[in-house]
Amino acid sequence: MIFIATSKNGDRIEYRDSKRGLWILSVLSPSLPGLAAVAYLASGNPWWVLAPIVFYYGIYVATDHLVGVDPNNPPEEVVEAMASDNYYRILLFLSVPVFWFSFLACAIAAGQEGTPFWAWLGLALGAGISSGTAITVGHELGHKLNRLDQWGAKLANAVSGYGHFCIEHNRGHHVHVATPEDPASARLGESLWRFALREIPGTAVRGWRMERERLARKGLSFWHWRNDILQGYAITLAVDLVLIVAFGWTMIPFLLLHNLIGWLHLTFANYVEHYGLKRDVRPDGRYGPCEPRHSWNTNHIVTNLFLFHLQRHSDHHANPLRPYQALRSFDDLPTLPSGYPGTFLLAAIPPLWFSVMDPKVLAWAGADPAKTNLDPSRAHLYQAGLAGR
Repeated sequence: MIFIATSKNGDRIEYRDSKRGLWILSVLSPSLPGLAAVAYLASGNPWWVLAPIVFYYGIYVATDHLVGVDPNNPPEEVVEAMASDNYYRILLFLSVPVFWFSFLACAIAAGQEGTPFWAWLGLALGAGISSGTAITVGHELGHKLNRLDQWGAKLANAVSGYGHFCIEHNRGHHVHVATPEDPASARLGESLWRFALREIPGTAVRGWRMERERLARKGLSFWHWRNDILQGYAITLAVDLVLIVAFGWTMIPFLLLHNLIGWLHLTFANYVEHYGLKRDVRPDGRYGPCEPRHSWNTNHIVTNLFLFHLQRHSDHHANPLRPYQALRSFDDLPTLPSGYPGTFLLAAIPPLWFSVMDPKVLAWAGADPAKTNLDPSRAHLYQAGLAGR
């Protein structure tokens, strides 16, 4: 597909999206846990359930570094044409039933008598990783303003019971990103696990509060059927109840573990996307606008193709309505050392994370910890130059 536009000086611009056909990988990738569960049920071999985990956190990480990065950007003049091409939007909708397939197939496999406990754990982990990725699609569709896309986002987020995400993300995170006031922006010196204890409840409470305020302005109760958060929760609850009726109360721990893993994968993403970065404070005491430099970016092509360009996060926060296919990279952006799967592994081990990322944050801030989003409990260590010792 060639997109054609005219530059300001009248020159003809032609741009071919070389990744157009490859975006199908973002649709197919979340099917791996479901296919593994089906293979287990068909063959009786439980080792199949480990295949998605090997792919997500082994093969993806290795190929990211073998294939390298993608520096190509679409010209600004063709962005509107790319945004209006429904092919890219259709792929988002096609991925939603794929997420549900993986979740349901893994749940059915976990509910079978004779499934070994380690395989049960593998099914919950594989499905949880896939369902956490579903929030990526909910994120992309949730930024659109029409009702169809909004319902697509609800269905994607409902796989892991994260119905408050779009409300909180759009009206909360995007407003307060890269500031101490944002529970979804990690602070310099804050470990992933401490961040999770702050971020998961903090974003939920903020989302509920924002939806309560929206409904109150319309004269409606929080429990009204038009509550967008409750609509998403209702989808999750209905499906979970069917699974519990079909397989008994033993399905409850599987659903709880699956949801927790899905939530943690969003937490992993939030943690690495803005770690330690802080917007400038203006003379009037308010924060300046969010710029590309306030998000960590990565152009690793393989995982970007599996995540609908989520990793080009800098342009997304600078231009929230820009569709995934048209997101750009910039020179001199804060850059992660790997794509998200590799970076998540690094973040899971705080000493390694701090040793790699803290120097990057401080270099970004001109060696001044006061210009970072600094964890107050560790501020004295960074200000004394003792952090990590």
